[in-house]
Amino acid sequence: MRNQGCSGSITRGGMVPMTNKENIGKHFILKVENLKVVNSQQIQISVEDCTDVKMSRLSITAPETAPNTDGIHITCSRDVQVTDCTIKTGDDCMSIEDGTKNLHVKNMVCGPGHGISIGSLGDHNSEAHVNNVTVDNVRLYGTTNGARIKTWQGGKGSAKNIVFQNMVMDNVWNPIIIDQNYCDSSTPCKQQKSAVEVSNLLFKNIRGTSASEEAIVLHCSNSVPCHGITLENVNLTVKGGSSNAKSTCQNAEWKKSGVSVHCPVVSKIDLELVGTSD
Repeated sequence: MRNQGCSGSITRGGMVPMTNKENIGKHFILKVENLKVVNSQQIQISVEDCTDVKMSRLSITAPETAPNTDGIHITCSRDVQVTDCTIKTGDDCMSIEDGTKNLHVKNMVCGPGHGISIGSLGDHNSEAHVNNVTVDNVRLYGTTNGARIKTWQGGKGSAKNIVFQNMVMDNVWNPIIIDQNYCDSSTPCKQQKSAVEVSNLLFKNIRGTSASEEAIVLHCSNSVPCHGITLENVNLTVKGGSSNAKSTCQNAEWKKSGVSVHCPVVSKIDLELVGTSD
C-alpha cells in the first residue's frame, strides 16, 4: 500500500479504522482485544494518528489471492503494542509506514501473506520517518517475505532503530530483505539520487527455511547506502536442503557474527554473485 503521509492519511477499504486524532489534549489508552476480522475488502485493521494503543489476541483472515489486504496497517502513530495475533492475508501481515514511532510487536503468527514490512516509504518523492520498532517472537509460514524494509528511490527521511528478533521462518521466499529500490509500478522506476536513509537495524535469533536460495537480500541505495546493520545468530537453510542458502548485498555496511563486512558497490548484473551465508 502507498502511504498518503501523516498530514493526510487515508484508509482504503479498512474494516476497522482507528484514530484518536480529534482527542488532542486528552490522554487515554485504546485497547483492542479478542477481535476476529474476516474478509475485509482491503486493509483489515488500520491504526492512524494514534498514541498509546494496545492490541492483543486478534485473528485476522483474508484470501491469499486478495490484493491489498494488509492485516494490521500502522501509520502516523506512536507507542503501539501488538501481541498474540494470528494473521493470514493476501498482502502484508503488518505494514508499518510513515510516522510510526515506538512500536512493539510480540507473539505473532503470520501466513500466508507478504510478511512483516516496514514501508513502503518515500513514494512520490515524499519524506517518511519510522523510528524504534521491535518485532519479537514471530512465526511465518509460506509467506513471500519475512522481515522486510522497502523504500522508494527519490524519497527522503529515515527508517532507524529497528529490531527483528526471535523469528522462525517456514518456507519463506525472502526471509530477510532490505530493498531501497522498491518499485511497485507497471513501468520501470527511474534512477534517483535521494533515498530514505535506513540505519541501525538488528536481525537476531532468526532461523528456519527459505523457499529461495537467496535467504538474505540487502539491496541498498547507491546514493544513500544502508548502514549499521547487524545479523546475529541467523541460521537459514533452503527448504528441502537441496542447496546452501545464499545472501546478496549491495551498498550496505553490515556485521555478521561480530565481524564487520563492507559490501562493495556492484551492478545489478553482478548482484547475484556477491556473498554467501554461512
